[in-house]
Amino acid sequence: MAPPSARARYIANKADNQILSKKPPKRLGLNGNNKDAAPDGSKKEKESKKRKQTTGSAPEATNASNITPSVGLDTAFKTFVSARLCSAIWAYIADCDETFNYWEPLHYIINGHGLQTWEYSPEFGLRSYTYLLLQGVPGYFYQKIFNPSPILIFYMVRCMLGFGCAVMERFMYKSICQEFGIHIGRLWLIFQLFSVGMFVSSTALLPSSFSMYFGCSALAAWWQQHYSLAIFFTAISALLGWPFAALIGVPLVLELLLRQRDWKTFVQWSLISGATVAIPMIAIDTSYFGKLTFAPLNIVWYNVFTSHGPNIFGTEPISYYIVNGFLNFNIIWLLALQLPIMLFLDYLIVPAKSKSTLNFPHYISLAPLYLWLIVFFAQPHKEERFLFPVYPLISLCGAITVDVYQRIFFRIKMLIFKIKTNVHYLDHTMFIAIMVMVASTLLGLSRVFSLYRNYHAPMDLMLELNQFKVTPQYNPNQIYNVCIGKDWHRYPGSFFFPARNFRLRFLKSEFRGMLPAYYTDGPNATQVVHPYFNDLNQENEHMYFDYDRCDFLVDFDEGKYTALEPSYSKRTKDWSIMKSLPFLIPEKSHKLLRAFYVPFLTDNHIQYGDFNLLKRKTKRNGR
Repeated sequence: MAPPSARARYIANKADNQILSKKPPKRLGLNGNNKDAAPDGSKKEKESKKRKQTTGSAPEATNASNITPSVGLDTAFKTFVSARLCSAIWAYIADCDETFNYWEPLHYIINGHGLQTWEYSPEFGLRSYTYLLLQGVPGYFYQKIFNPSPILIFYMVRCMLGFGCAVMERFMYKSICQEFGIHIGRLWLIFQLFSVGMFVSSTALLPSSFSMYFGCSALAAWWQQHYSLAIFFTAISALLGWPFAALIGVPLVLELLLRQRDWKTFVQWSLISGATVAIPMIAIDTSYFGKLTFAPLNIVWYNVFTSHGPNIFGTEPISYYIVNGFLNFNIIWLLALQLPIMLFLDYLIVPAKSKSTLNFPHYISLAPLYLWLIVFFAQPHKEERFLFPVYPLISLCGAITVDVYQRIFFRIKMLIFKIKTNVHYLDHTMFIAIMVMVASTLLGLSRVFSLYRNYHAPMDLMLELNQFKVTPQYNPNQIYNVCIGKDWHRYPGSFFFPARNFRLRFLKSEFRGMLPAYYTDGPNATQVVHPYFNDLNQENEHMYFDYDRCDFLVDFDEGKYTALEPSYSKRTKDWSIMKSLPFLIPEKSHKLLRAFYVPFLTDNHIQYGDFNLLKRKTKRNGR
């Protein structure tokens, strides 16, 4: 049970915000410790004034007309949906793991053919078909009923993911306003809408994004003390999504067991959640793999207990996450990292004695983010998507840090200028929040525009094949081979092919790792164990295709050539350029100006190569 001061603040928040109502109140009153209070002159306000004056805290302001009203749930949800649909349409696929481990198997489920990675081999069984079916079933029925172009299925699934993310954010926004205060809720809303990290992760077909949806929903339920729902969401996040996302639930479980001492709820809902999620999952995956399979256990075993683990795919220093965090959250990331220090300074400098949160102290409610960062910063193998599950928490901690800066600034100003104690800190410090919001918004928009401008070419280029389909040269009974060499990791997926008679083929390049291969034709293709798959990232010649049999070729011409990676576009006897789009050459571009678009400056300091779609002029060997 929260203390009276915190409970009064919570009731005042509800009166001020009317979170579930559409119309905000005409006047706002704000209590001295946190953000918002009951309307001016209310009985609760007067009682709170007396209580705070006896404890030495700043009394409540009687007028805070310059504080903007809070954003209602319906309005917030609409803005979240709008932002996530923009992501669904304009975000590019940044991770080849998303293409080959999720979009390609999903294409197989829906259209009957697609590329298979070694993780989906029954020999290893690291990925779950159950997760794919959650996304694939709507797309499957859409395909069967309307038989649309494959690209429409791609964007339908993306929009569905974006809508699901917006639902999570709506739930989290409500919980943040109740637990941390409406001012922090407003800041979090703005930071989320213009976060590059959320733009990239919200519509990514990745288990880490799925875990973000349900992991953060679990935290939102926890902050409202809905423990059973929090446990259930954590189970969905860890079992159906990414097993390592269970780390988010560790502080939740410790608080429930050690602070609440409620073992019954934990055991009961852990069993219910595990049975509800794991049993159907095991049954579905076992039917696909042809043997008993529990994918979450397999992936944990591979990453933690094998001698090589994921490090064979590359290692990075800690600075990788530092830089990546700044690119995705700009100054909000820096603010989030310093929050523990700022909370300590806030405790020393600001004399308020009542709680600034409703149910939990900050060191408990925000522990999931810092526990996550400690664990994943320590791992040698680092990837951007590993931080996806805690992206909304970065925005939250950044918002809380801004609020702490405002309180400390006002405290110092009070001491210097002898400001009356009945003035609310937001009356004098909103310029700090506005400056941070404007700066983070501009940096976020600059980064999003730069990403689209510099890296969206492969997705746009593949759509050009739809033009070939409507020409007289197109033969619906012929298999068209679209070849790719060194740029295999930029391929956006088979959903971008105009019809089912197009196939991706790999040409040998300087890359020496494991590539995917097509599922075999016929029934039970997911149960076939192929000898060319291995878990050591070792190259296999089976994956390579004959250059002379290519009908189309995708190649990025950046001015560097080898015997295995020639300039195919200059072989004019074999190829004609069907479409060419600019694509950034990172090594020849300014690091900062390629990351953020600055009008009048960026174009003078970056360089583009040509991303080409080539069409064969004549077949060799008389074909």
